Amino acid sequence: MTAARGVLLCPITMGLFLQSLFLLLLILLGSCLHPAAAFPKGCYPSEEEGLKTFRCSNAQLTEVPRDIPNDTNKLYLDFNQIPFLPRDAFRDLPLLLELDLSHNAITRIESGAFQGLAEHLHSLDLSSNRLVSVSKDTFSNLKAKVNLSNNPWLCDCRLQELIRAVELAADSSGGIVCDSSTQEEHVGKAFLQVMADTDLCNVYKKTTDIAMLVTMFGWFAMVISYLVYYVRQNQEDARRHLEYLKSLPSKQRRSEESSTISTVV
Repeated sequence: MTAARGVLLCPITMGLFLQSLFLLLLILLGSCLHPAAAFPKGCYPSEEEGLKTFRCSNAQLTEVPRDIPNDTNKLYLDFNQIPFLPRDAFRDLPLLLELDLSHNAITRIESGAFQGLAEHLHSLDLSSNRLVSVSKDTFSNLKAKVNLSNNPWLCDCRLQELIRAVELAADSSGGIVCDSSTQEEHVGKAFLQVMADTDLCNVYKKTTDIAMLVTMFGWFAMVISYLVYYVRQNQEDARRHLEYLKSLPSKQRRSEESSTISTVV
């Protein structure tokens, strides 16, 4: 009896084992076909010094990747070909502490690109890009130390306002050099040195005021010229009319004069 029961249980046990093995294989196969997170090629998460890090360095990216883990503390997007930063580019990264965007091709940063990072971000690297001019409002409420070195900056009032609005990263100020300027003598100089010698916003205001004065003087001169021309033209017409009257015979002249006087009356 016991032997017969053992014979019956053996196939059942074997069937359960095979069924469990089959389910395990399905789970493993499913995890391979549908990974938990599909990161861009060259990007990977890691943990460095207890901080959750997401690295996309030298990954040939042309835009800020999506699906970055929202608990990321350090994000590396350096050495790529990202051309601009759109609004809300990092909106879903509320715990971000460090953001490295150095060595890209960034020429434009939309207002609100760093929106949502004001609370925690303490380091922002934008060095070695192609920035020429950026509004100070781009970094509104941002408390991070910013590296703006090695960009082809246009040194003008706008850059002066930007530099005064942000906290520069240590030892990065010397790398902010005038690639072009509203004043030719500033080209090639460190911008902080230019700011120490010249208030570019004040110079801009003076230039604007002078331009307005020149414009107003030009209009005034045009009005005066027109008035002079108008008076001279009328004088010339009056002289010609008098000469015409003098050239007429006496009776006709008197008649013409009477007609003229009656018309005037």
